[in-house]
Amino acid sequence: MSKDTLRYYDRIGIVSPSRENNRYRKYSKDDLIDLMNIQIMQYADLSLDEIRGKFGFRKMENIETAYCEEVAAFLDAKNAETRKKIAHLEKVSWLLNVAAETLRDLNCESDQRLAEIVREIYKDIRETEPGISKEGCGEHEG
Repeated sequence: MSKDTLRYYDRIGIVSPSRENNRYRKYSKDDLIDLMNIQIMQYADLSLDEIRGKFGFRKMENIETAYCEEVAAFLDAKNAETRKKIAHLEKVSWLLNVAAETLRDLNCESDQRLAEIVREIYKDIRETEPGISKEGCGEHEG
């Protein structure tokens, strides 16, 4: 972790190590565990604001059931969001793979297969994305 990152975390209050007489930060074992937890949460695609707002490090001795339920609900929502992204990326990967296969062996059959996949994905986009208009698309559907 860079010095700038550590300074930033100290400045925003996520991890505030003690200071020595020379004003250097002195990180305890608990501070290092907090930093590892932050990295894991960032790896799980949580923002620093989410981490700071939802997770009270080293407060396990006075933890309340309501807090646990709130954090668990938050994590469930993040997991659902992640699964939605995964499903989207799987479709993108499928589309890119078929497009590449079509270009490698361009013929009417492979072109038709790609067109069907594009229609299927576009239909899914229209159903799940509120900003996508259905107008003017009728001539492209089979």
